[in-house]
Amino acid sequence: MIQNKTSLSSKQYAVPFILITSLFFMWGFARAILDVLNKHFQNELDITITQSSLIQVTTYLGYFLMAIPAGLFINRQGYRRGVVFGLTLFGLGSLAFIPCSMANTFYAYLVALFIIGCGLVFLETSANPYVTELGPKETATARLNFSQSFNGVGSMFATLVVGSFLFQGSGEAGNGASAVVPYTIMGVLVLLIALVFSRVNLPEIAHDDDAETKEGGHNISKLFSNRWFVCGLVALLAYEVAEISINSYFINFVTGEGWMDAQSASTILTIGLGVFMIARFIGAAVMSSVAAEKYLLICGFGTVVCITLLLCDLGREVSIAALLGNYFFEAIMFPTIFSLTLRGLGGLTKSASSILMMTPVGGCGFLIMGLAADHASSFVLPFFIPLAGYAIVMAYAWSVVKKTTDKSDLRKI
Repeated sequence: MIQNKTSLSSKQYAVPFILITSLFFMWGFARAILDVLNKHFQNELDITITQSSLIQVTTYLGYFLMAIPAGLFINRQGYRRGVVFGLTLFGLGSLAFIPCSMANTFYAYLVALFIIGCGLVFLETSANPYVTELGPKETATARLNFSQSFNGVGSMFATLVVGSFLFQGSGEAGNGASAVVPYTIMGVLVLLIALVFSRVNLPEIAHDDDAETKEGGHNISKLFSNRWFVCGLVALLAYEVAEISINSYFINFVTGEGWMDAQSASTILTIGLGVFMIARFIGAAVMSSVAAEKYLLICGFGTVVCITLLLCDLGREVSIAALLGNYFFEAIMFPTIFSLTLRGLGGLTKSASSILMMTPVGGCGFLIMGLAADHASSFVLPFFIPLAGYAIVMAYAWSVVKKTTDKSDLRKI
């Protein structure tokens, strides 16, 4: 189904669109640091992959526990205050690395990471649906993919700069305090940006059925009675399990196979995230003229093929090529599933967004990968977990394509 070319955003929303898009860079940076921090703490604090997976579990537990409170807060206070509150928690959590380093234990850092996770869910619950509203409905998915491309820029920058900084040492055990420097810098910058957003006016987008946003818990029952919302929620959770698990396991995998050291692995991860970023820009362009659900189906098939190749264990070159290919195909999945799931929800959009932002708890899937890697004889075996996630995304895309095609056929009758 070919769509007519439509502008990405309306002129009246140009400034809010630019400001909100800058936030995508920030949480991309914050989430990608975790993938580097994981291996760094293994080296510095002499912990197992399973123990280090608590970095992801704790951060994304913050998403799970605070997503609905974030949605309720944004329903009542609006997008701008949601952004400011999220930035404040994000900044304070980053600065908490300073006292946590004095405790001289891995578990103290988890407190700071939990606070950061709580802040990030406020940011994402505000920014993701807001971007879909800042322009024509026809380009909502392309617009969110464009903004999410800057998430990839932040991720790439984090693994390149922070990875080079953290892995430049001898690799001997320490107390993990070297992580304090990047987190302190990030905390100060984030709090300054929160100050800027507290002074900026972001227009609220009104809906004819906005009275529904005041109904609180009643919205949740309405949403869970909507079959396509539930399908989108499951697909998004499956994607998060796959994507976060692969990012978190990447350095462990290539170093565990003996292919390279941690610093080189961080560089390769940066290249992968660069592919991810470029693929989102490409996706935004493609979906300006091609139906989003069809492109999602193609990408779903691509990820299944790439991970299947990886599981065949055909050697270093093929495995790394498969991982890089997977970064290309998975890039558009989150914003596309998110936007498709919000399609047509009107005044329920904010409540739906808060529930969808519980899905990063799928990052706990890395705990299962860590257990498998610590107890199995193969570093390849844990990739069955993301394979299952991508298969679910592909099935979701197929069902949406079929639904859209059926509706189109009915119109012709």
